[in-house]
Amino acid sequence: MKGIAFAPGHISAFFEPVYSDQDIDRTGSRGAGINISLGALSQVTIKPALYQTLAVNINRFPSDAPVTKLALKYLIGETPLKITIDTMLDLPISQGFGMSAGGALSSTLALADLLKLPRENAVKAAHYAEVQLRTGLGDVIASNFGGIEIRRKAGLPPWGMQEHIPGKFDMVLCVIGKEIKTKEILSDAARLREIASYGQYCTKKLLEKPSVEHLFSLAWEFTQKIGLADVTVLQAIKATHQYGKASMCMLGNSVFAIGNTPMLCKTLSEFGTVFCCTVDEQGARVLKEG
Repeated sequence: MKGIAFAPGHISAFFEPVYSDQDIDRTGSRGAGINISLGALSQVTIKPALYQTLAVNINRFPSDAPVTKLALKYLIGETPLKITIDTMLDLPISQGFGMSAGGALSSTLALADLLKLPRENAVKAAHYAEVQLRTGLGDVIASNFGGIEIRRKAGLPPWGMQEHIPGKFDMVLCVIGKEIKTKEILSDAARLREIASYGQYCTKKLLEKPSVEHLFSLAWEFTQKIGLADVTVLQAIKATHQYGKASMCMLGNSVFAIGNTPMLCKTLSEFGTVFCCTVDEQGARVLKEG
């Protein structure tokens, strides 16, 4: 049996980490971000077996894929199945595009569909894995929701609450430097307190005046305040300001921008590898073959 699902990449513009002791359902982040048309496509094959085996290939190469494997364990426990996952990622991991979350969510959605399990089980399993391994806090929930989103309250429904800012437009992404290990940032208590205070401020301000333009302005403010962007990333963002709005992807040595797409592509290509995409309004979904 074969299943296939897609999860959009997700860019966090700014975020406030929210940890709830002993309750992963309420753990996550408040903040805002954009789901994009580039993401993770996973094909899942299952066969009956005497004991469970999990094999994951990412972009055609065998991978440890810890987030995906843990998510599948949360979804099906020790059910004896031979499971093979083939995931294609459109963007690099550890660059603020939510690829780990996308790989896990597309895999659990495809498997849940095959096994006739509820969709919320798939979302919960991927969220649990992401939080436990500290590869992200809100990417799974955001990717499931789709569009340009404000996470008003952290965690899974019914605790987590999100709302959309309407809009679909072209975006330009640029990967500039080496990857940032999200786990290291999310394990640094002092750094997290600082990020949380700025993230809380930005979320409050955006809720007062929700618009794409305001989201980008606050994202740029957040980027400058938290001090994670290196010199080249800051230079790239400043170079785009005459052609549109841009900020740093949280958490990656990468930039996302909207405005005059051809000029943004040209400007950013001098700093790194450029990708073009649009807003994904649908969110993560199971695809039917053919």
